[in-house]
Amino acid sequence: MDSEILHASAKRLALEMPFAEQTWPFGPEYDVFCIGGKIFMINLWTRGLPVVNLKSDPEISLLNQAIYPSIKPGYHMNKKHWISVYPGDDITPELLESLITDSWERVVDKLPKREQKRFRPQ
Repeated sequence: MDSEILHASAKRLALEMPFAEQTWPFGPEYDVFCIGGKIFMINLWTRGLPVVNLKSDPEISLLNQAIYPSIKPGYHMNKKHWISVYPGDDITPELLESLITDSWERVVDKLPKREQKRFRPQ
């Protein structure tokens, strides 16, 4: 996925998640996506490159970093629980969607049970 498409695709996918909200608590240069007031994705720029920060399971994070050169430890985030996705041919739309969905799910899993039921109606 190239630089121009990464942020646009990530933003579209994040806003398709149930109850997702876009906010700017750190200023207009950071697109922050939340569920239940908790961050699950941040779009930012660093060194002239778009970056997408996402929550990730620590073990899966290490596996993804070993498989995909464009996935690195979370830029300016907890390196164990966050990853950064950079532009690269190894990042497919399906992979990006899977990573965003997983991040959303991980954040919802940590919310109170009542909130989880609201965000995941069965």
